Amino acid sequence: MPLFQSLDSGERAPDIASGVSRRRLAGWVAASGVLTWAPFAQAARIKGQLVRGEELLNPVWEEGRDPANHGFSFREPVPTVQARFRKLFPYLPREVCVALIAEGKQGPMRAMGITVGGGRTAPVTLVVPPGTRLDFQNKDPFAHRLYGINVPNFSLSDTAKGSVRQWSVPGPGVFEIRDELAPSLRTWVVGEPNVAAVVFPSSKGEFALTVAEPGNYTIQAYFCGKKIGEARAVTVQARDLDLSRAPIALVPAK
Repeated sequence: MPLFQSLDSGERAPDIASGVSRRRLAGWVAASGVLTWAPFAQAARIKGQLVRGEELLNPVWEEGRDPANHGFSFREPVPTVQARFRKLFPYLPREVCVALIAEGKQGPMRAMGITVGGGRTAPVTLVVPPGTRLDFQNKDPFAHRLYGINVPNFSLSDTAKGSVRQWSVPGPGVFEIRDELAPSLRTWVVGEPNVAAVVFPSSKGEFALTVAEPGNYTIQAYFCGKKIGEARAVTVQARDLDLSRAPIALVPAK
């Protein structure tokens, strides 16, 4: 049963899969700032910690360093600022998606919103089962021209200010969405048939997943449409799990 969760604002209610008895719907649960739906009788929470996120490099930044792309900047290094703070690093709540992968296929999640504004999207990477509808909401006071790289059902089209463009994930794979008017705007959508729940970590790398059904799962982080860090296998029973003492490194150890 797919669930969608976020540690930031703008959470959406998860999908209620077809065929689920109403007697099993226990209600809504709000805990630790996360709004999520789950049956009380079986739901378990998995807490975890991501580390070394500051070492990730968005490909948009890397391409911006190439003079041929005319990605010029008038910024100059400030000697009084420590070097580690002058280095670009991702904002985890938007750019890293933590997915809970089940052993079997899951149904589409409920429609989810992706905010388009300020030259970026929120979230930047999203992992969902195929068939899930995404609503690209233009929050800028001007139009965007979104299109998918080699995605036939996401052709170049204007999205006026304040409007929403709907698109359903066509199948398994990685789909990159860009904007012709804002080259820095990129979104990666991963179609994963077995994803049961997703969550976006806090800026400190903390995350919490709610699992509706017991079983064997894999926790996998994604960044810019790619798997990042180790895949953590977990067995979920009728109790909570705390994996914080064994953090998941988002890059391989050197």
